[in-house]
Amino acid sequence: MARDVVLLHGFTHTGASWNPVVAALGESYRSFAPDIRGHGSAAWRAPVTLEAVLDDLAALAPTRFTLVGYSMGGRIALHAALAPALQGRIDGLVLIGASPGIATAAEREARRAADERLADEVDRMTIEQFAERWARTPVLAGQPARVAAAVHADRLRNQPAALAGALRGLGTGALPSVWSRLSEIRTPAALIVGDRDQKFGTIAAEMALELPDASVAVVQGAGHAVHLESPARVAAAIPR
Repeated sequence: MARDVVLLHGFTHTGASWNPVVAALGESYRSFAPDIRGHGSAAWRAPVTLEAVLDDLAALAPTRFTLVGYSMGGRIALHAALAPALQGRIDGLVLIGASPGIATAAEREARRAADERLADEVDRMTIEQFAERWARTPVLAGQPARVAAAVHADRLRNQPAALAGALRGLGTGALPSVWSRLSEIRTPAALIVGDRDQKFGTIAAEMALELPDASVAVVQGAGHAVHLESPARVAAAIPR
């Protein structure tokens, strides 16, 4: 019987960004890679809130599944692991370049204000302009040309105003921190980071100390988006 896997993409991506991982998984897995609200085919689904996204996930997901999340999707996956509607359904977490959020209220509010300013700018851009700007984000630096081209094409599936809404509703400043609740997550968690992604490598190491059952895998030569640079390595981390 095929194992069920749900894959949550990052900000500015769509479910199609997981295609290389899905291909690497093969026929022994049944994969679900939805577009999260504010992105792709779900661009105009409202409201764009964590609660609504978790409701979407609960409705879409099979009875038992492994949950994989990248960046924003990883942040959402941690909230999903703590959501009452999904308790007992998630049998494994695979988190790529993920964070439990910003721990202090003051720092979170500063980030929320910064995200709001960026969202206002995005509202006035074309998708081509924003895709080029976001590609220059420091944490995304150093992507191979083939990866950068695929990511750019994926970003063009979005709408600027919808991405602005996602930034306001699902951004790092918008979501509450779950650092203090990591000890409640009993689901085995595989934390994957690229060795060029030092910021999230540090976060993964700190998360592993708080999660009851966690491992950290550092992928050599990869940056923040390990699933794009090394899809076979991510596929191998998904339980069989």
